[in-house]
Amino acid sequence: MKHVIASVSLIALSACNWDSYPEAGGTLDRGNFGYATINNQQIQSGEKDYVIGLANRFATEVNSTVNFAFDSAQLDEQARAILRQQAQWIRQFPEVRFRVYGHTDSVGSDQYNYNLGKRRANAAVRFLTSQGIDRSRLEAVVSRGKTQPLIVSQGRERKNRRTVTEVTGFVKRHPSIMDGKYAEIVYREYVNSATAPTGLTGIAGSDFETSE
Repeated sequence: MKHVIASVSLIALSACNWDSYPEAGGTLDRGNFGYATINNQQIQSGEKDYVIGLANRFATEVNSTVNFAFDSAQLDEQARAILRQQAQWIRQFPEVRFRVYGHTDSVGSDQYNYNLGKRRANAAVRFLTSQGIDRSRLEAVVSRGKTQPLIVSQGRERKNRRTVTEVTGFVKRHPSIMDGKYAEIVYREYVNSATAPTGLTGIAGSDFETSE
């Protein structure tokens, strides 16, 4: 009887697929380990909210989108004018990082359009760096190819042939944000406007005393 039980046990063990039982914790990390912690840190420090605020300002105050001719990564004069505006805005915030996304219309293969989107993003980045923007602040050049059209169309839709520049975060270890004063960066002009004008040295009653 003991021999029968032992044989049955061996058969059951041999039937197990040990590949379906990975080491403990092996399935926990899907490549996103630490993301939640980083996100929590950004929210607790206020960085997350201020990045969103800056991103909204950038999209409101300048044109974040550049368009291209069909099957081209060449910047026309309108595109260069928009990128000059972007560069002027970016120069005001040396503590901020940006990302440039390249897009195409639906004509052509996925791989061709991916490469074309990359060329367009690189063209925009090269022009921004020619305007004095440090390449290290342009965090990444990303191609979306034809996967994110503004207008769903199988044809040559100009609005889909574009690059988009976006705020993505703050420059790590930048001297002006070591103390976490994100709000002063986002609202710099408002902070400056609250500073007493030059020549005002004190207050007497309700009137300013001006120096000679």
